[in-house]
Amino acid sequence: MRLLVVSDSHGDRDILTELIKTYQGKVDAMIHCGDSELAETDSVWEDMKSVKGNMDFDQSYPLLQTKEIGQEKIVWVHGHVHDVKKSMQTLVFTAKEAQATFAFFGHTHELGVEMIEGILVLNPGSILLPRGAHKIKTYAIVETTKDTIQVSYYNRLHQPIEELNCSFVRV
Repeated sequence: MRLLVVSDSHGDRDILTELIKTYQGKVDAMIHCGDSELAETDSVWEDMKSVKGNMDFDQSYPLLQTKEIGQEKIVWVHGHVHDVKKSMQTLVFTAKEAQATFAFFGHTHELGVEMIEGILVLNPGSILLPRGAHKIKTYAIVETTKDTIQVSYYNRLHQPIEELNCSFVRV
């Protein structure tokens, strides 16, 4: 499985269309973790699936999405109703409840990835307004094999940020 995960584009439609052109046919799914500030009827959502962020005023967006790809189940949210600025506990509980092994979120604008109770919890960072220690505009590519999960972060020029890449061994 290969996924593109992006978040917090805050009205920058051009980067989303560029990501779609770059990765169309090269990933199994393109996931947006909210705060696009675009209408839910925008044509970018034909290729990329999103959730409602706290800055998405179109009420048509779902607060949570799930997707199954092969043996993998993914859940994604924006994070504002899951209190991700304080703890991953609610997000992990939501993933467990959905029987997902991947939980993606945005909202904090801070990239990060960790394995919590067998669930890969990932924030791709913000593609427009990054915060935290790594103030780089980023998105993530998640690739799985039978034995490993590889997470690679990329900048807006689609260049890998090698020092942020990480691998997890499946248990």
